[in-house]
Amino acid sequence: MLADVDTETTLARLLAGRRIAVLTGAGISTESGIPDYRGPVTRARARNPIRFAEYASSEAGRQRYWARAMLGWPRFVAAQPNAAHHALATMERAGVVTGVITQNVDRLHHAAGSEQVIELHGCLHRVGCLGCDTVETRASIQQRLVDANPELASAEVETAPDGDAELPPERTTGFRVVACEHCGGVLRPDVVFFGESVPQATVERAYALVEQAEALLVVGTSLAVFSGYRFVRRAHDRGLPIAIVNLGPTRGDPYATICVDAAAGHVVPRLASALVTHR
Repeated sequence: MLADVDTETTLARLLAGRRIAVLTGAGISTESGIPDYRGPVTRARARNPIRFAEYASSEAGRQRYWARAMLGWPRFVAAQPNAAHHALATMERAGVVTGVITQNVDRLHHAAGSEQVIELHGCLHRVGCLGCDTVETRASIQQRLVDANPELASAEVETAPDGDAELPPERTTGFRVVACEHCGGVLRPDVVFFGESVPQATVERAYALVEQAEALLVVGTSLAVFSGYRFVRRAHDRGLPIAIVNLGPTRGDPYATICVDAAAGHVVPRLASALVTHR
């Protein structure tokens, strides 16, 4: 859906001359080819992401996670920033945007040139050891997974959110999970699993960004989970104008000054052009 001209003009007028904190979700990256959880097409589709308790305690859980992740990683890491990511980076360089709080783990904001990025849920590009805290790159883990499981590495699968892939459970049985090369311990992606809490230090940094802003722009998230929704509530409590750009309704709509039901890649570049040009 495309926003009409009047709505875009109202959005630009609302945010003009203000220091803007930005909160983003999966909907900003769908135009880069990364599926989301709760978009117009996917929200009705049941998914069962693995929780950390299962991952940490169960070899079968780790097999399920890494088999799917091995197949989903190539397309995930190949994704490139789209026009909305670049527009936010442009606004940051111009001093319009003070920083981005993102629920995404894809690092596309970084790739687009944004510098002040708070990753609420971590990122998939790092992997840590639960035993010795050694950190490896996800790329190096990928190569080891492929070498250990060549018979599955070329399987054709449908990609899923957060670097995952659709794979029947029976195909993960016998998958060889690689261990930490330093101590032989269990590896985990550097992300917040479902069922885990965002580290408090990260939350406080994000709150501080909202506290220092004069407006909050929400892009591409239904705000269904509390980790992002809390910042809309904080902005509302502070009396900040809140603008939401998302395909479909969001949990934050009752607190918004304006809601724009449209694709991020259509609205955000136009907004950047308006705000940077007239700064």
